[in-house]
Amino acid sequence: QVQLVESGGGLVQAGGSLRLSCAASGRTFSSYAMGWFRQAPGKEREFVAVISRRGRRDYADSVKDRFTISRDNSVTTVYLQMNSLKPEDTAVYYCAAASYYSPRQSSYEYWGQGTQVSVSS
Repeated sequence: QVQLVESGGGLVQAGGSLRLSCAASGRTFSSYAMGWFRQAPGKEREFVAVISRRGRRDYADSVKDRFTISRDNSVTTVYLQMNSLKPEDTAVYYCAAASYYSPRQSSYEYWGQGTQVSVSS
């Protein structure tokens, strides 16, 4: 019931900022917890951030205090504001939707196609 499309990825220098957007289809967007995950070359996909339907947030330790997840239910979009970017943040970033709040990627039912974020030193 949910289709997700990420945008906003690109190339940025270390220390810079980037904002990712994830546009969701459907009228039930507000019923889902929304998460961001990422996968770097040669590594497994990992949890980045999650926001509940009511705004509860959680982050991976590696991005805490640098990244901010937010959502705007009126336009069915979730965002990931990324500040103080590091080369190790380079990865394909995926937006995902879950029926309940969880940092576990197995809990997510719907996934976007991903957007590339590259951070140069």
